Amino acid sequence: MTQATLARPYARAAFAVASEQSALSAWSDALAFAARIAADPQVAALLGDPRLTAEAAVTLLSPDAAAQDFDGFLRLLFDNHRLPLLPEITGLYDALRFEAEHIVKATITAAEALPASEIETLKAALRRRFGREVEVDTAVDPGLIGGVLIDAGDVVIDGSLRGKLERLQAALAN
Repeated sequence: MTQATLARPYARAAFAVASEQSALSAWSDALAFAARIAADPQVAALLGDPRLTAEAAVTLLSPDAAAQDFDGFLRLLFDNHRLPLLPEITGLYDALRFEAEHIVKATITAAEALPASEIETLKAALRRRFGREVEVDTAVDPGLIGGVLIDAGDVVIDGSLRGKLERLQAALAN
């Protein structure tokens, strides 16, 4: 069984509770917090320790402002030995949330940090293209040489100079 297969029912359950409470964003933040901690190698080793109690695990993974239901969710994961799946559960939960809120998640990678005005221009263009709200993360990869690479789920737009050079090289090779 894959991690996604094991994580999916938990992500759906978290999404159902968050939807019922109209707290999709709060649950997303709490899950992201817990997933970052659970992904740490030292914490991952601790989560596998049989001496760890449910209460200690919840205290470690739950943000201070988390709802009681979130703590209960973490206890459920603990009881079923699924705490190591938190990063996968978080990703699946966010996908459900973005779909429900009609949001496209995009990563814009540039050769150097982009000014805020340029990011806003790219967000507006992506909003027009997808007809949805766009949530953007940015990254820097000097290997792109120039331009940007946009990854929006199933759509990748390569406007980087490296990509253009690779396409030109391929065209010349044929």
